[in-house]
Amino acid sequence: MKIAILGTRGVPNYYGGFEQFAEFFSVYLVEQGHEVYCYNSHNHPFQEKLFNGVHIIHQHDPEYKYGTFGQFLYDYNCIMDSRKRNFDIILQLGYTSNSIWFFLLPKKPIIITNMDGIEWKRSKYSRPVQQFLKFAERLAAKSSDYLVSDSLGIQTFLWNRYKKKSTYIAYGANLFSTPTEEILKEYNVEKENYNMIMARFEPENNLDMVLEGVTMCQNKMPILVIGKHETKYGDYLKNKFKAHSNIKFIGGLYNLEHLNNLRYYSNIYFHGHSVGGTNPSLLEAMASQALVIAHNNEFNKGILKENSYYFSNPVDVKNILNTIKKNDNLQLVQNNFEAIEKEFNWKKINGEYLQLFEECFSRLKKPK
Repeated sequence: MKIAILGTRGVPNYYGGFEQFAEFFSVYLVEQGHEVYCYNSHNHPFQEKLFNGVHIIHQHDPEYKYGTFGQFLYDYNCIMDSRKRNFDIILQLGYTSNSIWFFLLPKKPIIITNMDGIEWKRSKYSRPVQQFLKFAERLAAKSSDYLVSDSLGIQTFLWNRYKKKSTYIAYGANLFSTPTEEILKEYNVEKENYNMIMARFEPENNLDMVLEGVTMCQNKMPILVIGKHETKYGDYLKNKFKAHSNIKFIGGLYNLEHLNNLRYYSNIYFHGHSVGGTNPSLLEAMASQALVIAHNNEFNKGILKENSYYFSNPVDVKNILNTIKKNDNLQLVQNNFEAIEKEFNWKKINGEYLQLFEECFSRLKKPK
């Protein structure tokens, strides 16, 4: 098959979750004998035309100049180029800025869209932007030939809202089992004598709820707060909790080896995300053998099942901190590690995507 991947800034990954998936999946497809093209921003650090057998198509991306609006122009450029390429399948990763151009997509290829999370519920967006995202979601759901959901919660949502079936294929993570305790010295913490939370500084990730619970707790164990905090909401949180010396805002951390070790040696890893599908950082925490304590919602429960403790308010957080220790819950840690190995490994996920592509390709393309 001749396959294109749209909707990312490009490969290899220098940005985030979809880019990482695009990198792993595109190389896998090439190894399986398919002809694969991935669209990259013109200013992507990788400027070659081939990446491990994957054809790279650079398109002008004015995001650096216009901000978010530039993403719409980048997607437009990618879609217009795809009309010249005679692809069999186009995989769109997300819908936020490409769905408005659906009418320009070439007619021959099968259009498969990974619907990502429920973007319009994110509180970081203003009400007009939320309304637009809701509109974009509907366009993508209605105009795609096939949909992919990366969580069972998203799959249920798409059926209930649009009566559209979608194929559930999760996200993936790589197992981590080679810890280096020396790294902890750089963060002034000791093995299993600190907690942590990692998230973008946005209200729906419940940093405030977790930290409020920390301040109510008798146990003053340090908590590392990882994430870029030079934002309005970050300033609010830093000011609110400045009197609590055990709350340590250490900023964004992009060194995967350091992150894996911090998660591995932590006492409790809080996962506060409450909107969207399968969150990559949750799977990475499971793969790093952290004891995950998660916000109580269907997305997190769909992944962790009974292998976590859940919180819904600061009092829950306080009670968990006063009573729960990693050493007493190693079976939960092991269960989550095995879940990554069996359910959320990249080989399995890549294979499920390829199986979907082959099934779609073998059918006559349904009219939109």
